[in-house]
Parts: sequence; C-alpha cells; structure tokens
Amino acid sequence: MNQDHPASDRKVKGAGIYSYMDMVAGEAEGYALAHTSPLSPLLEEIESFTLTKTPFPNMLTGRVEGRFLQFVAQLSGARRIVEVGTFTGYSALAMAEVLPDDGRVITIEHNPDHAKIAQGFFDRSQSGSKITLRLGEALEILKDLPDAETDLVFIDADKQNYSAYYREAMRMLHSGGLILADNVLWYGRVFGPQDDSSRAMAEFNDLVNADSRAEKLFLTIRDGIYLIRKR
Repeated sequence: MNQDHPASDRKVKGAGIYSYMDMVAGEAEGYALAHTSPLSPLLEEIESFTLTKTPFPNMLTGRVEGRFLQFVAQLSGARRIVEVGTFTGYSALAMAEVLPDDGRVITIEHNPDHAKIAQGFFDRSQSGSKITLRLGEALEILKDLPDAETDLVFIDADKQNYSAYYREAMRMLHSGGLILADNVLWYGRVFGPQDDSSRAMAEFNDLVNADSRAEKLFLTIRDGIYLIRKR
C-alpha cells in the first residue's frame, strides 16, 4: 500500500550513476512483471478497478508482490493469516486463493469505503468465504487476537503505527511464524527521513533489525518488503 508517494520521487536525479540506476530499476520492474505469472481474472479486475477508479492507485499491491505473497503463504504452509490494511482487497484475496479449505484470512481496514469495495470483490470469489474483514482501528482489533496462533501477518497500512503493529504481530505469531511488512524502503525516504512517516518507517526497520527474537531478510521487491521469521 504505497501511500503519499509524490510524482517527484520517481524523477531521474541527474546525470551519471543515479539516472542509470533509475532507468535500470524502471526497466527491471517492467521485466519482472512480464515474467511473472498472471493472477486470477478477479484479481486482474481488482487491479484494473484500483488503477482507474480510486484516487490512490499506487496503494495497489500488484502482480509481482501478489505472487510473492502467494508463494510465501504456500511454501510456509500458512493457514491463519492476519492482514493490516485491506484497501480494495487485492492482497487478502490473493493469499486466500492459495490457502487450503480450512485456511482463514482476517483483514483489517479502517476506511469504510475501502472496506465496502473489498467486501464486494470477496463476495464474488469462491475464496471469499475464507476472508473475514474487520472494520475499525487496527491496533484495537489486533489486541483482541490470541497469542501464538497466527502463521503469517502482512503489514501494509499507516506507516506511523508500523512498530506498534510489529509488536502485536510478534505476540500473535507462533514460533516459526512470518511477518511481511510492505513499503519498508518508502521510496528511498528511509535513507534520510524528513517527515513523520519516513522517520516512523526508518525506526521500524531499525526496531526489526535489532530484535533478537527474529530472523530477517530485507527485500527490494517494489518499495521494499521486510520478511521476518519469529524464532
């Protein structure tokens, strides 16, 4: 969910290595997309809807990251997933589609308009019955979920609460459970944070890195994904 990314963040930064790296990064992203299997027709419909009919299309997870979420869910054998930040429902449905019949996704959204859109798509999917959409403040909902019973947590919501979401996620996960945190590069703003959201993301990354309870892998997929395993 890539919120508040101004167009200027994508501009070439000048001559030399920076413009070259920007060009390669852009080409690599398109190349990765072209070489990644498409997702279900309904997920493609959600993508089209989000890109054309919402004011924040950059918040969409997209095919490459959607496939990555599916692979992680499948390879880890996840059955109980919690998602913080539903938006139009793309990532929740992507994960639900690969869960076994007894798998469940709890997805949390504070915006009622987004929740209504997502639920409409869930209701049209055979996998929608695996998804429970909870409307409200994520921290309050997370605090009501039981300890050590969750397999996978996907964090993709308001950036200033990432550290708090992480602490609740670690409580909820059993040993060996996984956290996936999106937007951890925050379009490069974590390198020299100048605003509250950027500072919050940099602090979150440092919090995870210093946590001896976790094994972690920082991935540069799209805007950065932190893959974290609870010991």
